This record gives sequence, C-alpha cells and structure tokens, in this order.
Amino acid sequence: MKIDAIRRSYTKDKLDLDKLNADPIAQFELWLKDAIATELPDPTAMCVASVDSNGQPSQRLVLLKDVNTAGFTFYTNLGSRKASELSENPKVCLHFPWHPLERQVIVYGTAERVSNTQVMQYFLSRPKESQLAAWASEQSRPISTRQALMQKFAEIKHKFEHGEVPLPSFWGGFLVRPHQIEFWQGGEHRLHDRFMYKKSESGWQIERLCP
Repeated sequence: MKIDAIRRSYTKDKLDLDKLNADPIAQFELWLKDAIATELPDPTAMCVASVDSNGQPSQRLVLLKDVNTAGFTFYTNLGSRKASELSENPKVCLHFPWHPLERQVIVYGTAERVSNTQVMQYFLSRPKESQLAAWASEQSRPISTRQALMQKFAEIKHKFEHGEVPLPSFWGGFLVRPHQIEFWQGGEHRLHDRFMYKKSESGWQIERLCP
C-alpha cells in the first residue's frame, strides 16, 4: 500500500498573535466552543500520554470532563494503566486533534487526583449503564472473552437493580495542571501557525514557533 502521496492543503484559517487571548485557558475554551459548534465527532476527546517506570510512553483517548483556570479534568478507573503510570510519574501530555478545523492543541502538565467529592458529583451525573460499566470493568486487565465481560456487567446490573449505584472505591479523576499549552493552526504550504504559552512566575508568556 503506497501512502506517501496522501496529503492535503490547510487553508481554513490563520493564527496571529493579536488574535490570541492572553490566557491560554480562555483561548482553549474559544476553540472548544468552535469544535462543538461545528458538530465535530467527540469534540472533547483528547489523547492522554503517560510514561511508565521503564520510560515507555503509552497513549489513549479519553473525554475531557471539565476545564477551568486550574486545568483539565478527566475520570478513570484508578487501576488502569494510565492511572498507575500517572501515580508513579505525574508528568502528562494531552492532545486535542480537531482535524476538520485544521487545529490542534497540545497541553503539557502535571496530573493530580481530584477530590472524592468532585468524583462523586461527576459519577452521579453519568447514565446508570455507565456507572454499572465502571463496576464491571477491571480496566486494562486481561479478560478471556467479551462474553465474560458482559456476564460480569449483567451480574452488576442485577446487584444494583434498585436504588443508586455506589461510587466504586477504585474509580476517580485527575486534574492536569498545565505549564505549557501549544495552539496549532494549519497553514498553506505546510507553513503552519504555532504559538506556545509558557507559564512563569509573572504569568503566561507567548512565543511563536516555526512550523
């Protein structure tokens, strides 16, 4: 299969310093609103990259569930590979690939666990089937067949058939506090516009990067 000739031009927009908000979180929210308004599939999907104790990186797609001045929040099984790696090495990178808009955002930061109160509030807001799935899946652990997973789900569903589903002790969330955020806008002839926000004691500094 020959793929080296697959390419397209990026001509949708340009990004200039005078268009950028001084606050990268505010700038991110503007772009996220654009992604939602354009009805992109899964506009809150982000790639989370972590590193294990041997220096091996791993990535997975998760859904962003909150963004504010503190940073970016997502939830997961605390026994999962990503949670285990972030507990050992909290350095993390997030990537938002909004291809139809010819935009990307990359977040470099440090992950920390969110409070149980915050986890509970979010867990209770989830559909009941998603709550049950959190109980049924030992995320990242081997399982013999899908049938075995569905059997476990059926057992959990029967167990919590009546009343609220309790919060699993092995389920939680992470807040990623950013120290660098890059905004990428595709440009003609591969001359993309890239701006990096870097956090300092005096606030956020912005610099343009070569494409």
